Amino acid sequence: MEKEDSEVSGLRLVEDRENAENPSDIEKQFVNFIFFRVNSDWRKLNLETKKVFHSEFRKVFKEFNKELLLFSYSLVGFDSKADLMFWRIGESLDLIQDMTARLYRTNLGSYLETVDNYLSVSGEKALVAPDIDVQNGDRKRVCVGGKKYHFLYPCAKNSDWYQKSVEEREELVKENFMVGRRFENIKIHLTHAFGFSEKVYIISFETDEPKDFLALAEEMRQTSASKFTLRGMPIYTCRLRTLEECLDSLG
Repeated sequence: MEKEDSEVSGLRLVEDRENAENPSDIEKQFVNFIFFRVNSDWRKLNLETKKVFHSEFRKVFKEFNKELLLFSYSLVGFDSKADLMFWRIGESLDLIQDMTARLYRTNLGSYLETVDNYLSVSGEKALVAPDIDVQNGDRKRVCVGGKKYHFLYPCAKNSDWYQKSVEEREELVKENFMVGRRFENIKIHLTHAFGFSEKVYIISFETDEPKDFLALAEEMRQTSASKFTLRGMPIYTCRLRTLEECLDSLG
């Protein structure tokens, strides 16, 4: 018996464009968290040289502010691995790469080392700037970058996770979100990383009160989904600052 035309060697062919469902009106966004550590030689430079290098770096950063959502965070005093984090959101991977390359070509960039770099895509909601008027109950957009603290948690799953059906996995993820919803002053962002790296999700939490995040983290540790999470992944604590403040904190 001949196979159906829609199947070749077990692969299902994509439907013709004219027969496909209308695409979602929310475009997927690329989401990037890049962490830097400054070389100790930076602190040996004199103050005037640092000011000149700061100005050059800020100028390049601001050039991309028109096409990317950009947020800068300081980790100084919080983490030994990294001093600085940029959260970048946009519709073009090329812009993210071009910006990184331009920053590295600055004088300050020669003193920066990338510690971690996470790439993912947004889900059903578009991530928009904190000054955008988003009404309560808006199912298509969510404001980001408006809270003082940002906790980043790259999430990888063990092999047992992939033995479960898609529906079972979705229920486990939903359970975590139901826990999170009890903490109204914490915004939880889940973006999808699988395919870009071995990570499955990049989960981040925005809040003005770190103690509430600690309480949420303790509760989420008790959920069923936590049993499938690989341990040893870094968790970063980041403080929202202007770029100038972030650079000044480098010493």
